[in-house]
Amino acid sequence: MAEILQKDGTWAFDGDALRLTPGRDKNVSLLRRTLGELIVPLGALAGVSFEQGRKTGRLRLRLRDGADPLLHATGGRLAEPNDPYQLLVESDRYGVAEYFVDEVRNALLLDEVPADPVDGYLLPGPSVPLSVSAGDGTASFDGERVRLEWNWKTEDAKAAAGVRALPVADIVGVEWQPAVGLENGHLRFTVRHAPTKAPPKYDPNSVELWGFKKDPLMALVAAAVQARLPHPAAVPADVPPQDASPRQLAPAADPVEDGHDALLRRLRELGELRSTGVLTDEEFTLAKQAILKRM
Repeated sequence: MAEILQKDGTWAFDGDALRLTPGRDKNVSLLRRTLGELIVPLGALAGVSFEQGRKTGRLRLRLRDGADPLLHATGGRLAEPNDPYQLLVESDRYGVAEYFVDEVRNALLLDEVPADPVDGYLLPGPSVPLSVSAGDGTASFDGERVRLEWNWKTEDAKAAAGVRALPVADIVGVEWQPAVGLENGHLRFTVRHAPTKAPPKYDPNSVELWGFKKDPLMALVAAAVQARLPHPAAVPADVPPQDASPRQLAPAADPVEDGHDALLRRLRELGELRSTGVLTDEEFTLAKQAILKRM
């Protein structure tokens, strides 16, 4: 058995599976602590590597495409601190990390585990029930139904639709996007027979995210739902668009805006966030200056 214990977490390998346990250090992300321990079967792995640095190194697992609903739902957009398949290693444990890599690689060779995509999820996804409040709403999932509730920061036209209850049977796609730079993020559900081109701010099947601490937790809701949808590789090629899988049917892109108009829109949104108390005056000033430099 190979095992490495760090402040960032503990990884253990028994020859058949890896047990990834997040650490209790204050620097361990909220997402990883909420997700908890992961059991990754050897057959889900495509590779493992270790990168040395001056003060810390990093262990990385690479999973086979389609093996994990979390990776599929987030599309590789999880930032490093939130990635459960990375582990920070202190310099005095570099030898242990290299031994760990050798043990896993040898097992992959002996078991002749292929690195090609899989046609079914090999990890179960986050545990349910699950409820996360972030951005302009709360997303809850009990394994059968998604419930979307709005808060006082929600756009009036969107809030007027009331609480949304979406059975898994009616959901054909789910997407989580983090807020990046001036662009807000979102958790969006694509519902059968009800496609929409509305931005997440106005889409009653989306939660808009502004880049705050709890935003990454919405990725866990996305993954829990994704784990209960048909696997992308299992959907026949001739399935009609309204019944397509998440890979075949991505949420419609927002209409392209002129760059100057987009910046003005962002300024208005920042003003609204400051007036409602979501942003402090200092945060508003910094964000406004960044936008004005681009205009």
